[in-house]
Amino acid sequence: MAVRIRLKRTGTKNVPAYRVVVADSRFPRDGRFIEEVGSYNPLLKENNFVVKLDRVQYWISKGAKPTETVASLIRKAEKQASAAAAQT
Repeated sequence: MAVRIRLKRTGTKNVPAYRVVVADSRFPRDGRFIEEVGSYNPLLKENNFVVKLDRVQYWISKGAKPTETVASLIRKAEKQASAAAAQT
């Protein structure tokens, strides 16, 4: 079973919103998934995504591969988390 961390589209026509999900690569894009680990709203200017980094790291340790877009969201979330930790 090839597990991927990818985006699942929600929302209506011309108003996209996405959920970051862990799914088997054989399932359709908007089909069945294993776990929801975040969300992404491209229409917002700032704070447009949320990612549960602990769950993402768990799935990556189990062999899940993120798509390019999700990998960039993960990098941004890690950067935000480290910046928040540095401020405190």
